Amino acid sequence: MKTSLIRIGNSRGLRLPRQLLAIYGIEENAELELEEREEGILIRPVAKAEGKLPWEAAYREMASETAEAQEWSDWEAADTDGLER
Repeated sequence: MKTSLIRIGNSRGLRLPRQLLAIYGIEENAELELEEREEGILIRPVAKAEGKLPWEAAYREMASETAEAQEWSDWEAADTDGLER
């Protein structure tokens, strides 16, 4: 597959074919990583950190875990309200 170097203002850019964008899941304004190699330039999408949550999502998850622990704590207190087993 071939493409051309194009002028974008004072810079130059590459037009990537739609087929390649679809294959690699690259969307408009996606961050790409360029790596210099002996045989040429490697272009790839920046890998998203898996397992990491944004701060807001992490806080919400932590808060829900705390609330859930509190609910179980209340349940355990009610479970031992003087009734024999």
